[in-house]
Amino acid sequence: MFDIGFWELCLIAVIALLVFGPEKLPGAARSTGLWIGRIRRMISSVKQDIDRELHLQEIQESVKKSDQNVHQFLEDTKSRLDELKKPISLDPIEPTGDKSDSSPSNTLTSSTETSSKT
Repeated sequence: MFDIGFWELCLIAVIALLVFGPEKLPGAARSTGLWIGRIRRMISSVKQDIDRELHLQEIQESVKKSDQNVHQFLEDTKSRLDELKKPISLDPIEPTGDKSDSSPSNTLTSSTETSSKT
């Protein structure tokens, strides 16, 4: 984090010893350590909150995107169903080609005639 080497740390320790004195230096070091720990925990907590918010935002965007996809799918399906519901035109089918005796009406007539003859 900081580029502080061994000699810089020794210089800071000597200055702290001169400022606080040998009796108050351990208490000042302990107090400084506690404050540094609190600051680190606070920074860590803020980082976790930011990460949680970013993750929540990503999830919300993903849900919105999937919701849009579902709505698009439903609209496509509805339009396809509407096309299927359109009435089918029942134009009479005109026979093409030869009329043979195997047509349904001729078969019915011939079987009825056979039944009545017996």
